Amino acid sequence: MVVFGLGGTIAMTSGTGEGVSPTLSARDLVDAVPGLASTGIEIKVVDFRRSPGASLTVADIAALATAVARQLATGATGVVVTQGTDTIEETAYLLDLLHHRPEPVVVTGAMRNPTMAGADGPANLLAAIQTAASPNTRGQGCLVVLADEVHAARWVTKTHSTSGATFQSLDTGPIGYVLEDAVRLLTRVPYRLTIPAPSQVERARVGLYTVTLDDDPTFLDAIGPCCDGLVVAGFGVGHVPKPLVATLTTLAGRIPIVLASRTPAGPLLTSTYDFPGSERDLLARGLIPAGWLHPYKARILLRALLAAQSKPQDIAAAFAVAGNLGEPASWPWPTPNGDSSSACVAAT
Repeated sequence: MVVFGLGGTIAMTSGTGEGVSPTLSARDLVDAVPGLASTGIEIKVVDFRRSPGASLTVADIAALATAVARQLATGATGVVVTQGTDTIEETAYLLDLLHHRPEPVVVTGAMRNPTMAGADGPANLLAAIQTAASPNTRGQGCLVVLADEVHAARWVTKTHSTSGATFQSLDTGPIGYVLEDAVRLLTRVPYRLTIPAPSQVERARVGLYTVTLDDDPTFLDAIGPCCDGLVVAGFGVGHVPKPLVATLTTLAGRIPIVLASRTPAGPLLTSTYDFPGSERDLLARGLIPAGWLHPYKARILLRALLAAQSKPQDIAAAFAVAGNLGEPASWPWPTPNGDSSSACVAAT
């Protein structure tokens, strides 16, 4: 088992100022877990980064995915990643997209830093290690474990700024729990989409535009020319104010635009409403439906696809796969270079 430390609240201690900052190493975190020795799980640690979650980058996570694959190829049975909770729902999903092997990768963190009473880091780390060591979690891709709940990276989101129970999968619920030192899965991930690693040569600029009441195209007109791709978080099932339609139509002729819902749960619809700015109208103008995939994760997927130099039809196909909640487990997905490691694969 390998534990990669990236920093975050779980690794923060008091410094010279009044606040806390990430100073603890991965070894420090592992050594502070009560009861870990009695599990008999052999742990290797890698101090990969010491950054707050807000400062992690796509390049950091792509490099981490490469390092994880290397450790697994040389015999590690599973991987745990500790990091700041600010960006877990995005980094875990990117890891899931880039993880092509059956061994589990488990991301965890803490909502209460080690200087506070009731710090949750040690318990979360123990549960994450137990999850990564369990044979039940093979083939499930990247998982997120906090508060003894096991979530699929594809669905989990941070729902509260301070609560220890902040991570929830609003559309599906957790896929399992860690109970009495055992991992109990209630269900399994039916399939996963994996994609090629992002190119290190180019940085794809992907914006996220959240639609608001009485919006006008001023801001959209300003950011559109700066983007290689755009995710639009629309009202409800995928609606935008009528004044935005012309700008979105023009942009969709130049860059891929993914239409998602800004609501915390539920899917984008495709064929119910029919008025200027409705989901039917926007999809007919070339926007790509995100389905059940919510805006933050849609942006991660679009950015990774653009960095992998995917063609427009492949981007649409990838979202058709990622945005479905429970479709059949196998779609062939053509990739730019015919990379066989990039496909929708059945989880086993």
